[in-house]
Amino acid sequence: MGTQQEKDELYAMDISDAVWESAPGSPEEERVEIAHLAGGAVAMRNSKEPDVVLRYTAAEWEAFVLGARDGEFDLEPGTPGGGATGA
Repeated sequence: MGTQQEKDELYAMDISDAVWESAPGSPEEERVEIAHLAGGAVAMRNSKEPDVVLRYTAAEWEAFVLGARDGEFDLEPGTPGGGATGA
């Protein structure tokens, strides 16, 4: 997706003033938070571990979002973490 140079630049970017967004919930709940960065890039972190930040180029983020919309990450029923077994 992103070139190594794009990834290096993305991780060198200062995001200390990033605006983090998450789904509604109480402060005690663990949530995924995202911040939109320059050039369409996105940073993502866990609300309970805010110092660990993953960064994605615009192309990587688009591929993830489209895959999620298409069900690419859905687990089959009966697999660990998957849906009901239909019993």
